[in-house]
Amino acid sequence: MLIALLPGDGIGPEVIAEARRVLDALGPLGLSFEEAPVGGAAYKAKGHPLPPETLALAKRADAILFGAVGDPDCDRLERALRPEQAILGLRKELELFANLRPAKMFAELAGESALKPEVASAIDLMIVRELNGDVYFGEKGMRKTAGGLREGYDIMSYNEAEVRRIAHSAFRTAQARRGKLCSVDKANVLETSQLWRDVVIEVAAEYSDVELSHMYVDNAAMQLVRNPGQFDVIVTGNLFGDILSDQASMCVGSIGLLASASLDANGKGLYEPIHGSAPDIAGQGKANPLATILSAAMMLRYSLGLAQAADRIEAAVAEALANGARSADLGGAMTTREMGDAVLAVL
Repeated sequence: MLIALLPGDGIGPEVIAEARRVLDALGPLGLSFEEAPVGGAAYKAKGHPLPPETLALAKRADAILFGAVGDPDCDRLERALRPEQAILGLRKELELFANLRPAKMFAELAGESALKPEVASAIDLMIVRELNGDVYFGEKGMRKTAGGLREGYDIMSYNEAEVRRIAHSAFRTAQARRGKLCSVDKANVLETSQLWRDVVIEVAAEYSDVELSHMYVDNAAMQLVRNPGQFDVIVTGNLFGDILSDQASMCVGSIGLLASASLDANGKGLYEPIHGSAPDIAGQGKANPLATILSAAMMLRYSLGLAQAADRIEAAVAEALANGARSADLGGAMTTREMGDAVLAVL
């Protein structure tokens, strides 16, 4: 099974290196690896954030392990050449429409959450975010108003087929967990959200074993800090999911702990930590690699059918934290390599 390694920019290469070490430590699993540039690194080397050879590798691979993209040197490039276009391009070209972002509180880290420990300790949820629609892919541009003012616009839109397929993914995810699904929208204001809610209700008729509820996005943001334990699976659109999943990361203590999977209709996926490239700490060995290591575990589970190996990684991360492993974002002083060593020591 071929794994495409796309380290990208900033701390991406550092955290990908630790995930690779953990995968290698699992023993013979029949995995092979090929690496390619992406993001700002690819632009500097090849003139484009997603070179044809990188895209070809991603299409050929059984799964993709992705680091991060983002480079301040590229901020003044035209939008089509900025590093972030690489991940958007991969999602679109590979039809990765379902983003799964788990957030679970490690008991030993309850004190690191911005929430009260007794509130944070109840967090065990999955956010299912639609990835191929919404304002990120809608018509956008700059124009002049009748009064001569500059005006930017980004159109939010979903068609019912797009909503239906992410709804099915979310209901199936809820079936495999605790059987509760909360659909988050803004149907009291947005026509796009009204369609979203209508279609989710239609799909719910096929899943009598899942309890469906609805919540406006502003209330959902409030409830994530007030009573996050009420959530099992949350399904929402691209924009709302982007915001809520980052909020959930801080509820569990650090964005350096949250993994993610972006899947197509057949289970092929791109796996990445949800943190960015963090150029301010790149190359200093300060990055927390656990989100990337946990992303590798999700890759084994969802795309490669290696659930037992995934269980081993997840258990090793939990034990390393229980043993006191802490990077700077968790209030400690361990380096990126030392955090990787802590997981390997358990494996």
